[in-house]
Amino acid sequence: MEHQGFTLWFTGLSGAGKTTVSRVIEQELRERGMKVEVLDGDVVRENLSKGLGFSKEDRDTNIRRIGWVCEVLSRNGVVAIAAAISPYREIRDEIRGKVENFVEVYAECPIPVLAERDVKGLYKKALAGEIKNFTGVSDPYEAPENAEVTYHSDRETVEESANKILKKLEEMELIPMREMAQ
Repeated sequence: MEHQGFTLWFTGLSGAGKTTVSRVIEQELRERGMKVEVLDGDVVRENLSKGLGFSKEDRDTNIRRIGWVCEVLSRNGVVAIAAAISPYREIRDEIRGKVENFVEVYAECPIPVLAERDVKGLYKKALAGEIKNFTGVSDPYEAPENAEVTYHSDRETVEESANKILKKLEEMELIPMREMAQ
């Protein structure tokens, strides 16, 4: 059976669990026979957006590039999963307008929890003013107003968050229902 492509767009602050949950979704969708490609923000920055900094213009360019790749993939029957901070609502909405089946997923987590989790100590440095333009601390992050799914990584397990997303995708008829074991 040929599946239609769609874009699952994870947005949220650094450390909120976008990559972790997106990898669980990727695995589940592959098990359901779907073609899936994950575009992780850090990996894209290293390959597709090398040389871009963290000014608003550079961040917008990076997110537009990810959006274009998602648009092309989903138009060709692939499930494109983007896991990038994508801090600006306007750019996410711009991409939503270009991608036929766009599903926004907000990974919500309070900054104190993120700072506690942060193995690299980036939040601590940003909160101390040592890192400029750090999203959510010294640079804006605009939470989605109408995300199709919001999960709270400080209160839910990875599995609970992934199941919430999968259930929504089934409701939207973008993915086949999970076959129950006999």
